[in-house]
Amino acid sequence: MSDPLAPYRAAFERFVDAPATNGGGQPWLGELRRQAMARFLELGFPTPRLEEWRFTDISPIAKATFSLAARGELPAVEALRPHLIGEAVPRLVFVNGRFAAELSVLPSGIVAQSLADALHERPADVRKHLAAYAPFAERALTALNTALWSDGAYLVVPRAAVLDTPIHLLYVTTAADAMVHPRNLVVVGATAQLTLVESYVSLGVEAHLTNAITEMVIEDGATVEHVKLQAESEKAFHTATVEVAQGRSSNLTTHSFALGGAIVRNDWNTALAAEGAECTLNGLYVPRGRQLIDNHTSIDHVSPHCSSRELYKGVLNGRARAVFHGKITVRPDAQKTDARQTNKNLVLSDDTSVNSKPQLEIFANDVKCAHGATVGQIDKQSLFYLRSRGIDEASANRILTYAFAAEMIDKVAHPGLKLHLSGLVAERLPAGSVSLEAVGV
Repeated sequence: MSDPLAPYRAAFERFVDAPATNGGGQPWLGELRRQAMARFLELGFPTPRLEEWRFTDISPIAKATFSLAARGELPAVEALRPHLIGEAVPRLVFVNGRFAAELSVLPSGIVAQSLADALHERPADVRKHLAAYAPFAERALTALNTALWSDGAYLVVPRAAVLDTPIHLLYVTTAADAMVHPRNLVVVGATAQLTLVESYVSLGVEAHLTNAITEMVIEDGATVEHVKLQAESEKAFHTATVEVAQGRSSNLTTHSFALGGAIVRNDWNTALAAEGAECTLNGLYVPRGRQLIDNHTSIDHVSPHCSSRELYKGVLNGRARAVFHGKITVRPDAQKTDARQTNKNLVLSDDTSVNSKPQLEIFANDVKCAHGATVGQIDKQSLFYLRSRGIDEASANRILTYAFAAEMIDKVAHPGLKLHLSGLVAERLPAGSVSLEAVGV
């Protein structure tokens, strides 16, 4: 029986000693990579025997053969235009996991560059944060990324800076049977404000693997809105982790939109590590066909007087599957915590399935916490109301379905991004697109 990890071991051996791999030969990074690969080979790919992966079988990923992607020929700007959120929005574009300066429009007033370049130009700054927030000792896919990442975005927003436009990180995969391991490192200075968009798309319908890590530090009083859009080919595999460390009185709002991919796993982990921090986690997933989309979130209330809000919604059709596992932990010193968590699912087919597990672990006694989950079909009373106004049944179903999803789109602040998301979600609804005008977009 062949060893499913052998291709990854061989890819690492070819990769780790390449001249550009470790920022010009920095020993600490090479050692970090070797430790991470050794841990991945010990752990292997996660299986449903693990509680955190109980409902998600990624054996199709483990059985497939992927090669580290070469950047290859760059796509034309016109091919990227459908995936942009505005020509004037600064962007860092990565093609097959590598920075494409020719397609990028860099912002001013902050440090914004590829992580590979930052290793050469500011190695001490990168070393301070890299792998400091995304542990890999018990997380095989994080270990694999730490071992094999070649590039990603490095952003540093200075103290008190206020950015007027979002910054868009666009990851484009063009190669079949390729694997890419993007690594993003974001540091937001005290009282600064940032809107960050991560998009993952495919140019083609071939299978490939994206395994991404984003580490983010939000310092005291800073405000961050983070939007992640996963819209890759429905033959693609996508695994990703976002790890956030929040300072005193910081504010984080996240929006996750999971649309593409054969198997998708998103992990969001936020630590409210200082008093007065706030976070809001929003998410929408729209699987269809035989897609599987799994969202795992963790909000760790470490300090007192912190608040969190979480709302994830799913629309499922065909034989699609969805998993939601949201965990809120309230530590003994985190008195006066205020936390709310909700998961709502709309199923459009009898063949879909949802596994929802909202979870609270509370070790403090002066808190306000609540959680809940629902799974249901389109409301018959609302459907009757639309039918009574002369709308045919198919259109009425699409309008109600879109309205269910639109709540999550409306929470995004940027108008151009909101319009972009509206079109993508509407296209995924059954029986054709819904008229956006009909639902007030």
